[in-house]
Amino acid sequence: MKVCIITNTYSPDLIGGSNVYTNTIVKELQERNYEVVVITASPDRKDSIKIHGAIKIYCFHPFNISTCSEIGKKSILLQGLWTVLDIYNRYSYAKIVAILRKESPDVVHLHTPLDITLSAFDAVKKMKLPLVFTAHDYLLLCRRVVLLHKSGEICADKNISKFCKLYRILTKKIIDNKADVVIFPSEFISRIFRDNGFFKKTKKVILPYPIQLNNTNFGTDSVGINKPNLNILYVGSLTRHKGIQILIEAVKRIKNDNLRLAIVGSGKYKNKLENMANSDKRITFYGEISNDDIGGCYNKSDILVVPSIWNEVFGIVILEAFRAGIPVVASRIGGITEVVKNNYNGFLFDPGDVDKLKQVLENIIKNPEALARLGNNAKNCVKRYEASQHIKELILNYEEAIRLNRIRHYE
Repeated sequence: MKVCIITNTYSPDLIGGSNVYTNTIVKELQERNYEVVVITASPDRKDSIKIHGAIKIYCFHPFNISTCSEIGKKSILLQGLWTVLDIYNRYSYAKIVAILRKESPDVVHLHTPLDITLSAFDAVKKMKLPLVFTAHDYLLLCRRVVLLHKSGEICADKNISKFCKLYRILTKKIIDNKADVVIFPSEFISRIFRDNGFFKKTKKVILPYPIQLNNTNFGTDSVGINKPNLNILYVGSLTRHKGIQILIEAVKRIKNDNLRLAIVGSGKYKNKLENMANSDKRITFYGEISNDDIGGCYNKSDILVVPSIWNEVFGIVILEAFRAGIPVVASRIGGITEVVKNNYNGFLFDPGDVDKLKQVLENIIKNPEALARLGNNAKNCVKRYEASQHIKELILNYEEAIRLNRIRHYE
């Protein structure tokens, strides 16, 4: 089987969990001798064909004034123009059609179409190819992707703008009945799309993100045992919706010198967060750390905190912590609650509640022996997300898409 992966960024230009996921499945497919072709937006605005091992990667520069990672630096007027061109772009459509015609894959797996644009759906169907789409986020519902207003209020039916309503009508019209199979990483995001009337006639599958359990960079048996400090870890982008400001404020309110917070990641919110930390010597910003080296951060930590204030779809960092035997303290929001179980493999608190997070952390400081039990449970929980099983199920969905596409076009 020849598989074509279409994604907005690809290794080594990884941005976010969904792109880490696409990198993982490409490697897993290649190890099983599947032929893989990747189509992605070019980070250097130049068209090119790269060969990584046996994987052919087509990079093309979308016809637009910027990329999704750079547009935030532009004026409001240019951001508006970029948005229009990023919703649907005939240039991207033509580029993808040409590549698909040349490569003739057996199935196409489409991921977040930022920069690629929604024209990718039409390009695949133009070639009458089977299409699997993974909904990693809320892009089809929200141009901000996170279903969050600038005020920090979660977007819901009662407060949705007229622009967003029109946008959803447009995206639904573009993609309706184009995918043969739609994959959701969590029950939560599946319900969100169902409640908004998307993919009514499309086969829908819940398939959580995978993790490679045989990674030798991860694993510790000393969580919370005989350590002088409680070592807290945050891994993720330094953006407001990730709630890192909630964590920093909670740590600052704890009057205990035997506490350390390591913050791994980068983003536009960094300077403000550093000012917020106000030279607290217990808080350290480490910047970005490569996927190959991140294991050391988990191994030196006692807990991971995921303080999101948006409806997280799933949270690959949670699985990374579990793999290392690290319990997770997380917001009770979105798909997080499908993975983190309160007082079993971690603790949950209401999103945005600084005092409650402070209370949870203080209880851990007073009862560090509980972390060993939670960590063991975390290690047991992560086994159900093992990558090899995920790939088996993914391949079954590829085969189902091929069958459904054959019925659609040829029978």
